[in-house]
Amino acid sequence: MKLDSNNHSVFLMYYHLVLVVKYRRNVIDEMISDYAKDKFVSLGEKYNITLMEWNHDSEHVHILFKAHPNTELSKFINAYKSASSRLIKKEFPLVRKKLWKEMFWSRSFCLLTTGGSPIEVVKKFIENQGMN
Repeated sequence: MKLDSNNHSVFLMYYHLVLVVKYRRNVIDEMISDYAKDKFVSLGEKYNITLMEWNHDSEHVHILFKAHPNTELSKFINAYKSASSRLIKKEFPLVRKKLWKEMFWSRSFCLLTTGGSPIEVVKKFIENQGMN
């Protein structure tokens, strides 16, 4: 396993993000998904975020990404949702007809950490430290 690093630390931090379209409207197609993905990648560079995997359904997206420990995830997610919402509605005017308010994304989101070890294994490892 290759770890990421910066000046003073090594880390490997993966996250699974789910964003849902406001009112769960079926507006995401291949073109909108690709456009939203490109915006995620370009904005992510400013926040030390690396896209690993992206997929979509008609009313939500699933995103797997890596981040640095000092990345302010909620700031990034809010900046991404705001910018991509504005740009998607500008680039794809038909979307506006399906969403009667200004927002493209739902206010809420789901963010999960992912890792190589189940939480029970990590808990056991920590419990057993110093037992030798």
